[in-house]
Amino acid sequence: MTECIPEQLEFHGLGRREVVGKFDGGTISTDGGAVLLREVEQRTGILSRLAERFTDHRDAELIEHTVEELIAQRVMGLALGYEDLNDHDRLRADHLLAMAIGKLDPSGRDRPRERDKGKPLASANTLNRLELTPSNANTKSRYKKIVADPQGMDDLLVELFLESYPKAPKRIWLDLDATDDPVHGQQEGRFFHGYYRHYCYLPLYIFCGEHLLCARLRSSDRDAAAGSEEELQRIVGQIRQRWPKTQIIIRGDSGFCREPLMAWCEANGVDYLLGLAKNKRLLRRLSKARLRAKEAFETLGQAARVFAEFPYRTRTSWSRARRVIGKAEHLSKGPNPRFVVTSLPANAGDAQTLYERDYCARGEMENRIKEQQLDLFADRTSTAELYSNQIRLYFSSFAYVLLCALRRLGLQGTTLARAQCGTIRHRLLKLATQVKISVRKVWLSFSQSYPYANLFCQIYTNLQRSPLYAAPP
Repeated sequence: MTECIPEQLEFHGLGRREVVGKFDGGTISTDGGAVLLREVEQRTGILSRLAERFTDHRDAELIEHTVEELIAQRVMGLALGYEDLNDHDRLRADHLLAMAIGKLDPSGRDRPRERDKGKPLASANTLNRLELTPSNANTKSRYKKIVADPQGMDDLLVELFLESYPKAPKRIWLDLDATDDPVHGQQEGRFFHGYYRHYCYLPLYIFCGEHLLCARLRSSDRDAAAGSEEELQRIVGQIRQRWPKTQIIIRGDSGFCREPLMAWCEANGVDYLLGLAKNKRLLRRLSKARLRAKEAFETLGQAARVFAEFPYRTRTSWSRARRVIGKAEHLSKGPNPRFVVTSLPANAGDAQTLYERDYCARGEMENRIKEQQLDLFADRTSTAELYSNQIRLYFSSFAYVLLCALRRLGLQGTTLARAQCGTIRHRLLKLATQVKISVRKVWLSFSQSYPYANLFCQIYTNLQRSPLYAAPP
């Protein structure tokens, strides 16, 4: 990029005063809230444990940036709103970010090469080794030698979820959903999806409330439920090792209403509540309820709902009859029937309760997916290979987990207790801060006009109450 920075910028005057700008403010960062992320990391060990899921085959004598520092720089960068690796060619000179990730020389003055002095962080070329190293790399590989362990990262997502609970809950809901991740090049696994009407990936997400348990990148030439049994087998097994008595219920739309998935749940003591696509047989079974809903609409002049339930079995695809709940709804636009199938018994809730309270709650998961894709750039899967794009998705996932930990540990009892990741970044992390580094201290001078100073202090106090993370021996 061509450097063309004038000595000073003369803006439109203010009355008799000239308005002059210069790039001479000293060491100032726009991301002062990164210190909150560092406090969260000190209490959860999310990034240090993520770094343990990578094997570093580099020559130790030539290393300036450890894997843990590279991981922290990349994931915190995403949390702070920097989606591209190219952003780090500028960020590498940010002393505050260097301090936040634990660089003992946050000013970069002691770096051995003259061209790197004053730049404590890694460049984009160094960071891309995290994403572009092939799975079979070793010490003999030329450049890219930092190998990821996807299974270890999968297990860590579930482990962090389990640690967030002080004791085992009586019941948990696992929400499954697939979404589109548009691609705009010739990436591996690129296919046209007829429903979304563009070329995309089809990642599978599994959440429990706000907790992310699985983010699996898949090509879009498959059914939405493909691979969900394998993911659930892994996740449920890990959960039951810690919480053997907790009831586990999976929830998903009709794209997951598949015989193999329901049969697996029934064989493994997992309950389910799944959407069921309507057909002529189902509509006939719901005909009386639909008629009552229509009559109620015509009488009251407003939307009417009538619920019914009945045993149902498909002609060939289902191995047994199952409990189906039908919603006969009549709107001003006409009838709007919906169906769900469940393994839950009648004493778990009547038809209306299971549909309105339990099934419709799955819509909250879509907000979590939007957070990850819009606020944490889970859709920046633009490398050539599916494997490296999966690594990018992992980094986005752990940036989400880091912000969720901040929300859980620091934002309780505040006005941002339920804020989305984008709001948290805008109000707490994007904070103008002057950095002064001495031999004994790092001084952070926050903006005097910061409108959320009291909130920031309250969050800091909340974080201080949480114990520090201690790695197992």
